[in-house]
Amino acid sequence: MGYFEIGIYMPRNGLNVGTLWRSAQQLGAAGIFIIGRPYRRQTSDPFNTPGNIPLRRYENFDQFLENRPSGAQLVGIEMGGTPLAQFEHPEQATYLLGSEDNGLPVRVQEKCNAVIALEAIRQASYNVAVTGSIVMYHRVFIQKR
Repeated sequence: MGYFEIGIYMPRNGLNVGTLWRSAQQLGAAGIFIIGRPYRRQTSDPFNTPGNIPLRRYENFDQFLENRPSGAQLVGIEMGGTPLAQFEHPEQATYLLGSEDNGLPVRVQEKCNAVIALEAIRQASYNVAVTGSIVMYHRVFIQKR
């Protein structure tokens, strides 16, 4: 399965961070991260997620780039990217979701090795924690190595 982690750029909602964190633990991520805004712990976590996988916080995108895992490809998740069904996950990946309000800025997308998107029957706009959970599930269970 390789190494992977997932994070949110400028998260607006702490509940989404907590939900993503729990999904990341359940799906075997090495950790999660946020860029920009602080996180206040979600109270509905029966699995003690903070005790099992780390959450890192970066002040800004440049600090994240300087400290991200060596060898892991940066995969942005944003509307308009390569459809997830057509994407082959790299062995080592760092997935980056955009904020609930504004998504991933173009300057951030330009630094990514790939940008992927979730297909939809109606509108391709999902909750950020749901999006991250689907991408991780696809990596772990749908795309077999």
